[in-house]
Amino acid sequence: MKPAAFDYACPDNLDEALALLADRGDRARVCAGGQSLGAMMNMRLATPDVLIDIAGLRELQAIAVVDGAIEVGAAVTQDALLRWPELVVRQPLLARMLPWIGHYQTRQRGTVCGSLAHADPSSELPLALALLRGEVVLRSQRGRRVVAAADFQTGMMATATADDEMIVAARFPVAQAGTASAFHEVAQRHGDFAIVAVAAVGDKHAIRLGVGGVADMPGVIDLTWPVADAALNDFAWALGGADDQHATARYRRELVRRIGRRVIEEVGDALS
Repeated sequence: MKPAAFDYACPDNLDEALALLADRGDRARVCAGGQSLGAMMNMRLATPDVLIDIAGLRELQAIAVVDGAIEVGAAVTQDALLRWPELVVRQPLLARMLPWIGHYQTRQRGTVCGSLAHADPSSELPLALALLRGEVVLRSQRGRRVVAAADFQTGMMATATADDEMIVAARFPVAQAGTASAFHEVAQRHGDFAIVAVAAVGDKHAIRLGVGGVADMPGVIDLTWPVADAALNDFAWALGGADDQHATARYRRELVRRIGRRVIEEVGDALS
């Protein structure tokens, strides 16, 4: 299929992009990489009147450590973050998760913030943001606000972003000394959307476990050592989930239990 007719805008700077959103926000969509939005428009699941392309805005292409967090601009691609020389030291969990996002070709265009804006429940980056308790920076002509991960994603492919707002950056906290992390996922093929993805970060006192691909949005739970099988089972059931063409809810619960145990043991081994 082909997309419905739309206008294309390529602003020269952020102020111009925000002015376009203020004028046509309820019928506009912001595009940086377009790896998800383009497919949705082709299937006419998204039919914006105007597409605002921010990929070329240099002010949104930076990666920097700000106040103890890795701040990633809205035009930074997934590949650019993966290749950032400081990533493995600053946040090793992101370094583990990024190669599982799509394929090499899509990571060249797909952006970090675009994945967060799309908010697919099977995507790795929304899971990373939720688990690490990151933040999203939003801008509009009305001003700037910072939204915690727990408040940003509100449901399946739904976020707290207003019609006249756009994501200008995402913040992932820098890994603290004395912590360890682990990540595993199951998909039909490497690069496909996760059937279940499980990530964990912990220290000698506690561990935080996050699961994507089961519920409408990532699920996160804080646990103390030692983690009992009953706690994993309760978490698997609390996530809910449903049968679909990829897997049954029962199979997903079993994956949460099995992969959850695996990442917990990996974090424990790294801390011992």
